[in-house]
Parts: sequence; structure tokens; C-alpha cells
Amino acid sequence: MFAVLADLGDYPSWWPQVRSVVRIDDDAAEVVVRSVLPYTLRLVLTREVEDEANGLLRVGIGGDLCGWSQWVVRDDGPTVAEFTEEVEVAGALGAVARPGARLMRANHRAMMHGGERGLARHLGAD
Repeated sequence: MFAVLADLGDYPSWWPQVRSVVRIDDDAAEVVVRSVLPYTLRLVLTREVEDEANGLLRVGIGGDLCGWSQWVVRDDGPTVAEFTEEVEVAGALGAVARPGARLMRANHRAMMHGGERGLARHLGAD
């Protein structure tokens, strides 16, 4: 699972809400995501940590969101991938972040659910 999660360029093949990934260089990519709401996020993800021995993948996030996200993959029983992020809304989306927070959280849940289902299918686990 670690290798699949580390291969950002392949995300659109299994995560429906990740619309495109364009490499900038070996450590950065432009990523376009869109979930249920009619708004497309344009992000720049920059590798900060890729530590397979400890199961840690972490990227810095710029663009429409600013902050970081990470996967922690544990193989000490059934393989588990835990996703964590800390982001702030930037750009035009920031103007609606507070009044639309409930909708944005629901949109994010839908995106993460799509990723979870897509990853399970991709790994042959559903």
C-alpha cells in the first residue's frame, strides 16, 4: 500500500475526485481535485517526507489550500493507512470558508470516501 500512496501521479486512476496530476519536478506536482461542490481546487503538493521504514508520507500543500497532509501506513496486522491533514483555505474560496463550513466538510467527507473506496478497489480489497 505504501508504494501506491507514494505514487501521486497514479492517484487519478483510483481516486475519482483527483482529476489530474502534473509533475513539476521530482518532489512537486500540480494537482486538480473536485468533489461534489461545483468548485475545483488547484493545489501544489511538495514532498516533505517519504519514509517507507516508518510508513510515513507527508506533503506540503500550496495553492487553494495551504498546509500539509500525510499518510501513515501500518503493517503490524491488517494494513491500515491513516490520513491526516492540517490546511487553511486560501484564495477566493477563503471568502466562503466560514459561512460554507458545513458544506465544505461534507464535500471533503465525500472526497475522502471516494478515495477510500477507490483505493480498496485498486488494491483488490473490496
